[in-house]
Amino acid sequence: MLSTDELKSRIQAALPGVLEDLKALVRIQSVSADPERLTEVEKSASATLELFRAEGVEARIVRAFDGAPPAIIGSKQGPAGAPTVLLYAHHDVQPENDPADWDSAPFEPTERDGRLYGRGAADDKAGVLTHVAALRVLGDDLPVTVRLFIEGEEEVASATLPQLLAQYQEELRADVIVIADSGNWDIGVPALTTSLRGLIRVDVSVSTLDHAVHSGMWGGLAPDGLMALVRLLNSLWNEDGSPAVSGLVSGPAAPVDYPEERLRAESGALPGLEWIGTGSAVERMWTQPAITVTGLDAPKVAGASNTLVPSARARVTIRIAPGDTSANAVAALQAHLEKHLPWGASLSTTVVDAGEPIALKAEGPAYDAARSAFTEAWDGTAPIDMGVGGSIPFIAEFLEAFPEASVLVTGVEDPDTRAHGPNEGLHLAEFERVLLAEALLLRNLGS
Repeated sequence: MLSTDELKSRIQAALPGVLEDLKALVRIQSVSADPERLTEVEKSASATLELFRAEGVEARIVRAFDGAPPAIIGSKQGPAGAPTVLLYAHHDVQPENDPADWDSAPFEPTERDGRLYGRGAADDKAGVLTHVAALRVLGDDLPVTVRLFIEGEEEVASATLPQLLAQYQEELRADVIVIADSGNWDIGVPALTTSLRGLIRVDVSVSTLDHAVHSGMWGGLAPDGLMALVRLLNSLWNEDGSPAVSGLVSGPAAPVDYPEERLRAESGALPGLEWIGTGSAVERMWTQPAITVTGLDAPKVAGASNTLVPSARARVTIRIAPGDTSANAVAALQAHLEKHLPWGASLSTTVVDAGEPIALKAEGPAYDAARSAFTEAWDGTAPIDMGVGGSIPFIAEFLEAFPEASVLVTGVEDPDTRAHGPNEGLHLAEFERVLLAEALLLRNLGS
C-alpha cells in the first residue's frame, strides 16, 4: 500500500500538469443551457474523454438518445476482488451572464491571489480533474476497480440521467460512489456533504381582467393582475420571513457553529440587514424550507403606461428540507395559493421542475475510509458532516439506482468559490488537498 508521503510527493509532481489540463478544459465554453454553444459541450465531452483515456480508462461517450447531451462512462480494472468505486463529476457549466461583472474573462482561466478564476474552474471541471489526478498519481498502483460517469447536463437538471442510469446500470454498478460536486466547510476545514435540500419551481399566474384598461378610469374599483399577484406572493411568508405554507417539512441540523461575521461576509449582506426565519443559521439554510421569487413577468418601469395590467406571473422556488418530497411541496403550495388568492382573481400554476432532498446515512467502512483520508490530507483536521442548502437532485437518482452503494459527496468548493456567479474561483491550495484526499480515499478503500 502506498504511503501518505509517497502520495503527497506524486500529487506535488503531478499538480502543474493537472492545472494545465484544468485550464484547457475551462477554456471550452460548455454552457449546456445555451443552444448556440452545444458544440462546445460536445467539445468538452471529447476533451474529458481523452483525459481519462490517457490514464488507462476504457471510456466512451454515451447518450440517452440521438441528440441528447453527451456523457462519458468507462472503467479501469483494479486487483481481483477489490471494491468497485464509481467516480462522478460533470463537464458542463453555467452561463457566464454579463462578462463585465467579471474581473477577468470568464473563459480565460486566470490565476490571482492564490485562486484560479474562470467559469467551471471549480463547478465542476475541477471535480473532473480531481478524478483524473487520482488515477494519474495512483497509476499502476490503483487499488480498486474504477468506474466512471461524467455528465454533460447537470446544469440543466440532468434530464436524461435516469435513462442513462437504467441503460448502463451494470456498467456503472459500484460498492462506493464518489460524487465530486460539492464543497468543504472552510479553507483548511474539510467536509463530507451528508444532506441537501430538494426544490420545486412553480410558475404562478394571476389574472383579474380580460384586457388592459385605463388606470384613471378603473383604478380604485378593479384590482389589476400585478396587484393581486403581489398580495398573493406576500402571503407566502410569515412576518419574520419564514415560510407560511402549511405542510412543508422542517427538521433539526447538526450543531455546527456558523459565526455571524462569516455569515455576513459570505452572503454579501448589507449593513443593518436582518436575517429572516427562526432557529439556528444552519437549520434555516440546510434543514428548513425556504421560499423565493426568482422571476417576475410584469411591465418594465421604463416605458410603463397608466394602465391596469390584466395579468402577471412569477416563478416561485421552494427549497424543501430533507424528509419532505417534491410532490408534497407542490400540493402544499397549490393549496396555499388557492386559499389566499385575493378578490376572486383567476389562478394558474405550472410546475417547471422538481428535485428530491436527500439525507445520507453517513456511516460504515466507506465513510471511515473517507474521514481518515480527509484528516490526513488536511494535516490532522477531521472533516465535518455538512448540510447544503442547495440542491443536487441527481443524487436521489443514484440512491434509487444503487441502493446498496455507499454514496460520498465531496468537492472542491469553499465559501468564496462563487459557483454560478461572476468571478467563480478555485482555491489552489485547497485543490491540492482535495487531490490528495481522493488518492488517499481510493487507497483506503482498496485496503
